[in-house]
Amino acid sequence: MKSILLIGLGRFGKHIAVHLNRQGHQVMAVDISEERVEAVLPFVTNAQIGDSTNAAFLESLGIRNFDVCIVAIGNDFQSSLETTSLLKELGAKLVVSRAARDVHEKFLLRNGADEVVYPEKQMAKWTAIRYSADHILDYIELDEDHAMFEIPVPQNWAGRSIGQIDIRKKYSINIIGVKTDGKLELSLSPDMVLPAGATMLVLGRSRDLHKCFHI
Repeated sequence: MKSILLIGLGRFGKHIAVHLNRQGHQVMAVDISEERVEAVLPFVTNAQIGDSTNAAFLESLGIRNFDVCIVAIGNDFQSSLETTSLLKELGAKLVVSRAARDVHEKFLLRNGADEVVYPEKQMAKWTAIRYSADHILDYIELDEDHAMFEIPVPQNWAGRSIGQIDIRKKYSINIIGVKTDGKLELSLSPDMVLPAGATMLVLGRSRDLHKCFHI
């Protein structure tokens, strides 16, 4: 369980609050809008109405006590940038800020953000890959060169063991999980037989995954 400061409670911020709540984290939510603060009260440990660009207000929250500070402000880049910079000045351990444009990402990283999330860009790429190939069920980009896909077990692989297929040797791809009837199995061995109708979680270089599975 982590202690998290969440600043900015628009649609993106509210979704973050809901998911952090499901994971059991302690969340302090902040927004300048009373209406938005009230909307997230069922999902957070505590909440305050305030201006995150005000150094005195931020300092009163005890920034150093939070494991992660998330700046989810999406409609006012100036406020996002000022908040990010102030958090780092006040001793925040980890600042994660939202970007809405490429240039925002660069400025945030230069002004205190340890990491930047770019929801629209990341979701656009996920959507393009997910729906341009019939056999891709899910996709996670780990970095510029590596990714993880969830794909159905190819018809010509069904009934064969992971060792027999040996895609690690042929393509430098690892099968890290097999999901059957919604149940995910992560303890795999070379002798495990891949069942028809199951899906696999495969991990490797993006170019190798594209080549192996004709993406």
